[in-house]
Formats: sequence, structure tokens, C-alpha cells
Amino acid sequence: MAGNLTRDEARERARLLSVQSYAVELDLTEGEERFESITTVRFTSARAGAETFIDLAEAKVRRAVLNGVELDVTAYDPETGRLPLPDLAETNELRIDADCSYTRTGEGLHRFVDPVDKSVYLHSQFETADAHRMYACFDQPDLKATFELTVLAPSYWEIISNATPDSADELEGHRGRHGALQAAKRWHFPATPVLSTYITALCAGPYHKVTSEHDGIPLGLYCRASLAEHLDADNIFEITRQGFDFFHGIFGVRYPFGKYDQLFVPEFNAGAMENAGCVTFLEDYVFRSRVTDAVIERRAETILHEMAHMWFGDLVTMRWWDDLWLNESFATYASVLCQAEATRWGQGAWTTFANVEKSWAYRQDQLPSTHPIAADIVDMHAVEVNFDGITYAKGASVLKQLVAYVGLDNFLAGVRDYFNEHSWGNTELKDLLGALERTSGRDLSSWSKEWLETSWVNTLRPSFTVDAEGRFLEFQVLQEAPADYPTLRSHRVAIGLYSLRDDELVRTKRVELDVVGARTAVAELVGELQPDLVLINDDDLTYAKVRLDDRSLRTLVDGGIAKFTESLPRALSWSAAWDMTRDAEMTTRDYLALVISGVSSIKDITVAQTVLRQARQAVQQYADPAWRSQGLALLASALRSLVDGAEPGSDHQLAYVNALSTVATSAEDLAFLKGLLDGSTVLDGLTVDTDLRWTLVQSLVSGGVLDDEDIAGELLRDATASGERSAALSRASIPTAEAKANAWSTMVEGKLSGALLRSTIAGFMDPRHPDLLEPYAAKYFEEIGSIWKSWTSDSAQNFATGCYPALSISPETVARTQELIAESQPSHALKRLLLEGADGVSRALRAQAKDAAA
Repeated sequence: MAGNLTRDEARERARLLSVQSYAVELDLTEGEERFESITTVRFTSARAGAETFIDLAEAKVRRAVLNGVELDVTAYDPETGRLPLPDLAETNELRIDADCSYTRTGEGLHRFVDPVDKSVYLHSQFETADAHRMYACFDQPDLKATFELTVLAPSYWEIISNATPDSADELEGHRGRHGALQAAKRWHFPATPVLSTYITALCAGPYHKVTSEHDGIPLGLYCRASLAEHLDADNIFEITRQGFDFFHGIFGVRYPFGKYDQLFVPEFNAGAMENAGCVTFLEDYVFRSRVTDAVIERRAETILHEMAHMWFGDLVTMRWWDDLWLNESFATYASVLCQAEATRWGQGAWTTFANVEKSWAYRQDQLPSTHPIAADIVDMHAVEVNFDGITYAKGASVLKQLVAYVGLDNFLAGVRDYFNEHSWGNTELKDLLGALERTSGRDLSSWSKEWLETSWVNTLRPSFTVDAEGRFLEFQVLQEAPADYPTLRSHRVAIGLYSLRDDELVRTKRVELDVVGARTAVAELVGELQPDLVLINDDDLTYAKVRLDDRSLRTLVDGGIAKFTESLPRALSWSAAWDMTRDAEMTTRDYLALVISGVSSIKDITVAQTVLRQARQAVQQYADPAWRSQGLALLASALRSLVDGAEPGSDHQLAYVNALSTVATSAEDLAFLKGLLDGSTVLDGLTVDTDLRWTLVQSLVSGGVLDDEDIAGELLRDATASGERSAALSRASIPTAEAKANAWSTMVEGKLSGALLRSTIAGFMDPRHPDLLEPYAAKYFEEIGSIWKSWTSDSAQNFATGCYPALSISPETVARTQELIAESQPSHALKRLLLEGADGVSRALRAQAKDAAA
């Protein structure tokens, strides 16, 4: 990121300025590297004669005129991305004429050339503060303004922005500044309502377009022309309609931005982005090949998440990035609530939430970089690394707990009041809490301090004694917190007692209560027979790690986990067992035994795929190294059996084949995968389509069966952008020192696009060959400092996290990390990522020791 705006600077600029409008003119006909950007911004100043600055990144400023006075453009600093604005009047007009740069990292205005048909596609990505890569602006969320856009571009392109264009005029014989004659059009978009700069948007290129309408809202879907045949518009429009109907019903405010376009754009560097009326998505959500319903469910959640942002974030926006959770946590909670209440996934959406989102939150919250949900964000570099499991998943989990505390009707009434009071404005935590307090009648100050302003996750354990007949003499819930984060919170929880009846594990009693402090007695359970399983936090009401007593854990490991009649308690039991494994309270081999005995019973495909990913990680990182190969063989053998027994054509069949591909190491398993690839082995119902072929290729390359020549041949079959990324991943997975050296040098040169960098990192860090990665631990610590300083934020973060020597599981890796931090005093953001990497290694060491002791 050019420059690093601090919170203090942003507050001072917001006290001084009020911005009325931006008029932006772009010429996209000027070449492959740069484009012309002319911005006229109108704003007022609280003090005549004051000075400030405007943001503009990596630009060549040709002219700047403030209130009719020419500014000295040599004062523009490309290092900070700032142009000083001296001697402001009370009412100001600033015009800046500049050339700006396209990017390939996904930040600013990203330019992509489709390898299939050589067409050029552009898309913007401005969160958190990259709008000033496309036009000059005061790039902070609380300086909202209207946004009027004019775009000159090739006449055959589609141009999509926040508003609907009101004109598109053909220019005959247009010549750009470089003299090339071309057919061009000038599109004009009328002024939007007031928006924060980070949710303004532009997408351009020969996009394929599908349109529809719902409840008076024009709907548009866009993707590259070469992907048009794969765009399942009917499903996407169905989710979109369901979302609008549900959100209109619960929010009490109609969708505020007129039309609603959703674009699947190439090389996107995130999952999606909530640009007002112009939402962009990762192109992987256009499925070229068959995917399981877990992936379709995830896409639906993402669609609904971004739609919820039209209210949470776009209509009402946080004042500064401290309150990013006001956007992300609410959008996450609202999207799952919509899935549960208004889509075909029903209440199973909360099962996915418990198994996926909350697992992410628990993992993030136990890192040394943990932070309160309402975070302390001192500058833009700090927020760049704060789009994490706390801001999204923990915040949403805590909102679910708040709903249990105040009631859903009171909660939604407060949300409606919040929108009505603060529409088109900026808010802070106190604004939301005030609205919820008025509708619920509860004082939320202590709740906020406990849940939003403190860090870490509590652990809840059952504690009880039984009499000679096996009945509870006393029952307590113990709440724990570490010394560094000692907060003991108030939890609304349910406790479920489950017993085996007719070979089914069914709930025989449920008690709901408030858990407060270190010990909470549960009088309602005294006299009850000890069941086969005690499940604290049944129904997943609160945010806490849960421990299982010895009998409950043995019930699960001995096959009981396969006998639940409901999906949510099974998912919560899986989550508890995984947490215990990560925390070195359960051995990896016991966790693997649990997976092998129970995974076939999981009907929910999202949970099944999550459990299989966790089992692979457990064996590859948490198992005693002396037992690791045996564990991988056990997991691979179980997966072969699951593949053989799966229903032909089912999601589970595909999921089992994909999972086997990640752990296959034996000659027999690799031969089986090779047979699937070349067609000599056929599984009834399994189509070996393009994406599955690449999965098999990468596994066989990693296993030493295929080589670079085979990868090149596969790329000829799939000469697409996705194929190029898959080929890069596969080449970096070749298990030779030479291949790793080539991948490393390709990455550190810094010339890869963001998408190819991510793919190369994924192949380079193949966990099946940790020995080949050992030389790069030292290289990482040598390179990371200069890379962090010289690369753009997104690419630097991808390298810092993706190439951290997480598979060099030794005390030396932790010590080297600490030495680097002590010697180089890196920025807060980089220090955070380094400490997170070291914490993962330390956790793996503890888990390996636990497993070895078994």
C-alpha cells in the first residue's frame, strides 16, 4: 500500500474536511501499463487557510489545480502516495490530472489478459484503502461523498460501476494520446448516493452478461466470455432473490442502491467484495467442473454475506477500521441466518457455521496476535492483517450468543432502529449498542466489555460425581481462561445428555442456563443417570471451547459419533475432539481413530470434508514423526475403503477421491489415482473432469509418478487461466531440490501475478515433502524483511504467511523467528504474521509430544 494512513491522521482530516462529490474521468484506451485518471473533488474545510493532503498511489501527476490555482506537482510523493493541499478555502474544488498504473496483484485496478481469447478484463478492488490507486481521493471510510464516473473504453466492452450508466456514446475515429485509432465509447454514470471510497467500483471488458429482475431491482451477472458456458445463473439468481426477500423482511429498509450486479472476476485476491451495487467475486465460484454441495453452500453464504453488506457497511459504515467487525461480523451472522431461514440448507447452515466459521474463530483467537472483536487499529497496515477469524467468525459467533441473550425479535428491532437512525452515515460501537439496549431493555455495557473488548476464548468443562447407581450427585460447569487473558464471561448455554438407545445416540435431557464465573452448579442435573455423552454448549449457543469427559470421549471414539440422529451435536462433538487434539489433550492417533470410525456416518458433506482436512493436518503436523507414515497409511487405507463403498455419483464419492489425492503415498494408491487419470480405472458415477484431472495430476506429481512434461501436456488440454494456476501449483510440487529452487526463485523475483503467486506457494509448501523445504527456512528469514518493504500489501502478506517454514517443526524455527523480530524490529503487521507462524510450530511440537507419549 502506498503510504500508511494513521487513525490520528484520518481523524484530523475528518475534523477538517467534509467531502461533497467526486467526478472521475478515466481513459482506458491508453495502453497496457497505465490509464488516464482525471478527478474533480468538491469539499469544504472547517478552517480557511488550513492544509491537508489527498491520496493518489503510484501515479504520474501531470497537473493539479486547487480553486483555480496551479499546484506544484513536484510536491507529490509517490512513496507516500500523497499530494499536499495548501491554503484551503472554506469551499474548495480540486482537479487532478494523472496517469495511474494497472496492477496484477488484485489491488486497485487489476488488469488481466485471458489466455483463451486474449481479451482484456479489468476489475477494481479498493478495500481497505486502494481507491486512490484508480483516482485521487480522501481514502478513508468516514469521508463519504457522491461518485460520478465517466469512462472512455473500447466500444465492445461492458462497463459496470456502482450506478447504471445513463449514456454510452460511440466515438468515431477516436485516437488516444498515443495516436492509435480505435472504436471507442464514452460511458457516463450518474452520481451515486454518498459512499465511502472503498466501496466505489469499476469493472470493464467483454464480460458475458445475464440479466434478470426481482421486486423491482434489476439484477445482472457477469463473467469472462470464455467461462460463459459454466455460469449457473439460475442458482445464483435464486439465492439472490431469497436473500433480498429475507433481508427486506428483517431489516425494514429496502435495498438502497437501485440495481444489483454480481461479477465473477479473474485473479481476484479475496472471496468477494461488497462494492455498492457492483459486487465482485472470486472467479472460482464459476464451477468449470463438478463440485460438492459444500462448495455450492459456501458460494451461497458468500453471496448472502455480500448482500448483507449493502446494509451493514455500505448504507451504514464504520467510522474507522477499529469497528470493521460492524461490517464483517454482522454480514457473516446475517448470511447464515438467511441460509437457515430462507434457503434449502435450512438449519443445517448452523451446523456448517459451527464446524467451519467457529473452528476458524477458535484457531485465530488462540494465536499470540489475538485481539478484541472491537479492535485497536492504529493505521492502515494494522487493518490489512485484521481480516481474520476474529473479525468475521468470532464476531458472528458472539452475535449469535447476543441473540440468545436478548432474543431474536429484540435484536432485529434494534438493527432496524440502527439503520433508520444512521442511514448514509458512519457509526461506532456505541451507536449499535445504544439501539440494541433500547429495544431489548438490557444494559449491554458489561456484555460489551466481556465479549467485544477482550480477547481469547474460554474453555468449558463438565465436572461431576456419581453415586453407586451412576446418578449425578453434583454437576458443575467449569470455566477456564489463561493467565494472560483472564476474563471469565457470562455464557448462555445448553447442556445435552445423550444415551445410546437402539444403537442410536439420542438426547435424553436438555438444560439451558447461564454460566457465570469459574464454577456454575447445575442443580437440574442432580439425580440424573450419567449418560454415554455429556455435551456442554449443545445447540451451539455460545462461543467457547468445550471439553469432553473421559466416558463421553470414549463413547465417540468407540463408534458413538456415527450414531447421532442429528447433525449439529455430531458437528459439535467433532469440533470438541479437534480442539482437544490441537491443544494436546487428545492424541493424534486417537483423533485419527475417531475419524476413521466415524467419518462414513457424516451425511453433511461440509462437515465430512472439514473433518477429512483436519485429519490430514493432524497426521502431517501433529503426529509423532516416528508414527506419521503409519498414520498416513491408515488414513489412506480408510479413504480407499470409503471410495470403494461410496454411492456412485454422490458428493461423498467425489470428496473421498479428492481427500485420497492429498494423502496418497504408496505405490498402490498412486497407481489407483493414475488409473483414474488415464481411464484404465473407472469408478461408477465419477466423472474425471477438468478440475479433478488437475487434482490427480498434482497428487501424482507430488508422488513422483508424473513430471514437468506431463504437466505441460495437461496444460495443453486446459490452456486457461485456471489451467495456468494449476500447472504452477503442480510444478512447484515436483519432489526434487531443483524444482523447489526454481519455484523459490520465481516467487522471490516478485514478478508473478497475485493469483500465480498464491498457486506457486501452495505447491511449494506441499506437506508431503518437508525435507525438501528445510533449506528454505533460513532463506525465508533472509528475504522476508525486504519483500515486506518492497511488495504490495496483499502479495507481501501471501508470501509472509504462505512461505513461513511451518513444516520445519522444531524449536529452532521458533527461536529463529524470535531472533528476527528482536534484530530487525519489523512493523506491527509483519511481527504479527511471524508470531502467528511460530505459534503454529509451537502448537505442533506440543501435539507431537502428546502423541509420542502415547
